[in-house]
Amino acid sequence: QVQLVESGGGLVQAGGSLRLSCTASGRTFTINTMAWYRQAPGKQRELVASITPSYSPVYADSVRGRFTILRDNAKKMIYLQMNSLKVEDTAVYYCNYVPVVDGYWGQGTQVTVSS
Repeated sequence: QVQLVESGGGLVQAGGSLRLSCTASGRTFTINTMAWYRQAPGKQRELVASITPSYSPVYADSVRGRFTILRDNAKKMIYLQMNSLKVEDTAVYYCNYVPVVDGYWGQGTQVTVSS
């Protein structure tokens, strides 16, 4: 039984920072590329950042230079350090594998950035 649990969201002013965490259980973690996705109201879910088992990150153009994805294979966790947040970063943030496994979506964590 795979379970992905996100945490760390909240309300922050533009320019602020947040750190999201995702705990994975029930599936071999160390051999999979993991990612953070987000879905803003009225928009499709999009990939924000991914990280390979060997810790190589890839970022969406919209967050490159502001967000950092990290992983801890021993703890089966990934993180998203978000700096210089913008109002347009407001969304529900999810973690999942790459490629996505639809049945593994968790509840996500809400990030709201106010102006």
